[in-house]
Amino acid sequence: MAHREVRTPVPQDVERAWEIVRATLPPTPLVTAPAGPALKLETMQPTGSFKVRGALTALAGAGQDDHVVTASAGNHGLGVAFAATRLGRRATVVVPGNASPAKVAALRAFDVELVRTGSSYAEAEAHALELAARGARYVSPYNDPDVIAGQGTLGHELATQTSGPLTVVCAVGGGGLISGIGLWAAGRDDVRLVGVESAAAPSMAAAVRAGHQVPIEVGPTLADGIAANLEPGSVTIDLVAKHVDELLTVTEPELHAALRHLASAHGLVAEGAGAAALAAVLAGKVHTEHPVVVVVSGRNIALPALAEVLTSSHS
Repeated sequence: MAHREVRTPVPQDVERAWEIVRATLPPTPLVTAPAGPALKLETMQPTGSFKVRGALTALAGAGQDDHVVTASAGNHGLGVAFAATRLGRRATVVVPGNASPAKVAALRAFDVELVRTGSSYAEAEAHALELAARGARYVSPYNDPDVIAGQGTLGHELATQTSGPLTVVCAVGGGGLISGIGLWAAGRDDVRLVGVESAAAPSMAAAVRAGHQVPIEVGPTLADGIAANLEPGSVTIDLVAKHVDELLTVTEPELHAALRHLASAHGLVAEGAGAAALAAVLAGKVHTEHPVVVVVSGRNIALPALAEVLTSSHS
């Protein structure tokens, strides 16, 4: 994919996004337990994922007659579809022809144009970028200043739900969420940020080490929502390098254990990527003196996959 010039967001962008997001979305719960970390339940968003924050911010910034386009058969696509329907914006969501029928059905419930093309996400994305080149605005799942700022509004909610020093642990794929939280935390010296990648796809860690995007081989993982190569030139790479204190990885058995823990100890459903941050904490990989908040970032997992995890005996 050709390099796209994208403006790097600043902390003030998160402040503006907060005005937009809190006018539409109620705060998601922060669940505390006698033992273990507090859980920030982005699974309770109307689309089941934090991605709706960034989508609302991006589409609120578009004009009433502007056309936005994105490529996603997952949480970002659902966020854009929700935001377009809620705000009355014209949006096209491009999905690959092999997208799961359940996700396509979920997208069809919203007032957006749905285009199915190609046999991979890369082909769907290429078509979305072609549409954008004809006059629409392309909204990336993470390499977009408004999207990043919108994800950072999670930090503002935490500020109203907690007090004192804090370590925030969240999953990292393209880096939009942790970059946004990092911008929110830029003015606070008592917030520590820990990002968690799947060991099968440590794209961000590789990019931060190199100082730019580097292709990696992505292996199979339950955390498919954070398993991909980064867009070349993504502004999230420098933001993560600047604002994130540590990047960790978790294994497949650790992801499975975290999903089972959420179900058995809290009665919660999460997808693999949504449980990645908790997996790192449960595995003893997060070392901090601060109280820990784990972002449970999404719940949209296929039921057969969830059933297999919950009934498996390995740890």
